[in-house]
Amino acid sequence: MHIFPKYINNTYTGHPIALYTFYIIIFITIVRSLIHILAPDGGAQSIATIPLDTYSVESANAVIFMFGLWGISQLLLGILFLIITIRYKALIPLMYLFIFTEYTLRLILGFFKPITLTGVAPGGIGNYVFIILSILLFMLSMKTKKT
Repeated sequence: MHIFPKYINNTYTGHPIALYTFYIIIFITIVRSLIHILAPDGGAQSIATIPLDTYSVESANAVIFMFGLWGISQLLLGILFLIITIRYKALIPLMYLFIFTEYTLRLILGFFKPITLTGVAPGGIGNYVFIILSILLFMLSMKTKKT
């Protein structure tokens, strides 16, 4: 496997665990996006523990709107991942690099632009998990089967 394969086709030669885990990541990405789009608070307070009830109505609505926009971006990413698994599996290693980059940048952004939470948000823990997981799965996706 290559990060940038010469031919972008539906041939995946990496370890099956990386492929099957990618399916789970697609499911998580799409479900998470739909929560951000459809939940009344966008998941901001109910999941991410942002204390919206202490904000003015306008401020809370702005946060909820931003969560909805984020959900749209996540939905598009999930659809892209789905298209790759249906038609372009040769790009799965590259997608693991994208996942690594996204979660690493989330973590970095949290240091530069911290927010007050009332609890431990699952996404905060997930950032660390997905950084490590994406590196391991990237390496597994690059491993080619011996013939």
